[in-house]
Amino acid sequence: MHLVPADRADRRTIDGHRVCDAIAAIGEPGHVRAWSDRFSLLADPKRLALLLALHRTGPLAVSDLAIATGMNDPAVSQALRLLRAAGVVEGEKEGRIVRYRVVDGDVAALLKHCAADG
Repeated sequence: MHLVPADRADRRTIDGHRVCDAIAAIGEPGHVRAWSDRFSLLADPKRLALLLALHRTGPLAVSDLAIATGMNDPAVSQALRLLRAAGVVEGEKEGRIVRYRVVDGDVAALLKHCAADG
């Protein structure tokens, strides 16, 4: 039980070796927090719809995303600001138009699994 933190070492275990395996599988708290934050971004159906649209079609402008998702332009912009701040999407400006795309490879891999046709 070498991986059990000192504040939990006095607790009774059933399968001590599995407890150590579980602690190793969980990993560093910062890594768990980073993934939790990613999942929270995907937990909102509207943000997930935006990300799926971007993932499957490539770069899209705010107004096109609004039409595709049934959201209004300000709601799309607000969601994209949050996703951009988290490093999940980037915008590329072409004149007055900004087209957004998914840039986080880990999120893209998750989106691949939840896309409608696989």
